[in-house]
Amino acid sequence: MSAEPPVTDATAPADRVTMRFLALPHDAAAGGLTVAAGSVMEWIDQAGYACAVGWSGRYCVTAYVGNVQHTRPIAPGSLVAVHARVVHTGRSSVHVAVTVEAGDIRSRRYEPATTCMLVFVAVDDDRRPASVPQWTPRTDADRALGEIATSRIAARDTIKKAMLGQVYTEDTAAPRSQMRFLAPPSAVNFGGAAHGGTVMGWIDEAAFACAAAWSSDKAVAVYSGGIHFLAPVRIGHLVELDARLIYTGPRSMHIVVRVRSADPRTPAEKTLTTQCIMVFVDPGPDGRARPVPRWEPELAEDVRLVRHAVELIHERERIVPIPAELTLQD
Repeated sequence: MSAEPPVTDATAPADRVTMRFLALPHDAAAGGLTVAAGSVMEWIDQAGYACAVGWSGRYCVTAYVGNVQHTRPIAPGSLVAVHARVVHTGRSSVHVAVTVEAGDIRSRRYEPATTCMLVFVAVDDDRRPASVPQWTPRTDADRALGEIATSRIAARDTIKKAMLGQVYTEDTAAPRSQMRFLAPPSAVNFGGAAHGGTVMGWIDEAAFACAAAWSSDKAVAVYSGGIHFLAPVRIGHLVELDARLIYTGPRSMHIVVRVRSADPRTPAEKTLTTQCIMVFVDPGPDGRARPVPRWEPELAEDVRLVRHAVELIHERERIVPIPAELTLQD
């Protein structure tokens, strides 16, 4: 029997969207006990996209996803509610806060599991940035979320420049995981490229493979950030993902994932399309993160990237967190 399509709340204000559905077995991570972070990020992108398109009245592309905080696991079979709301607009950009809640199907009591912020850019028929209606806060929650959104802009730009300023070569001894494939037709969006959520799912898979090889196959993502979509991934193009461990904390693994694509007729001419950093932990039987083996870099590039990871940690500490409870207020 096929799954029922997500249900949206047609009575919500025009700047909000809520999707409700069941987390299915194919959404699970390795081991089947929890939903994969990649599946959650696909849900986030879908709800955020619907919200941005509904507000702008135009086709939108995902430009950025930041500070995806996975605060609790979601079990397959759970009821899931994904809430997206506009919190800021620029000339052509729509900033959307998304909160994922999950609950037991019997109790139907939801608890927040993930929060994040996305930035979409509206485009016209020629795929050029197009103006969007200005969003004006109506409630105290709107105003507070709008202030959080604008306070993040400078830090986000700093992180983007820091990440894009790094050079990644083969002169490394870091643990890595690489994936190569052709972007399948099933990944297509309305613009003829791969969905942002699908790309984030690929990123999670590559990062998990790297984390699992370093610690165990119980590794789970607790954070995804600095996800900048720099260019589209065209359907039928070669896709290459490179996940590299760049830093370990006492109980965490920090992994940079870079996505490049190329026309299969010119495979050497790769374009960097997406880049992000993911943090994984290795939970023990009690669910608490266990100590992980320490990565000790020796080559110059690896030492530099450790410093880069520490700098990113300090930059993230400057970013105002999004209280899930605030995003759920009217």
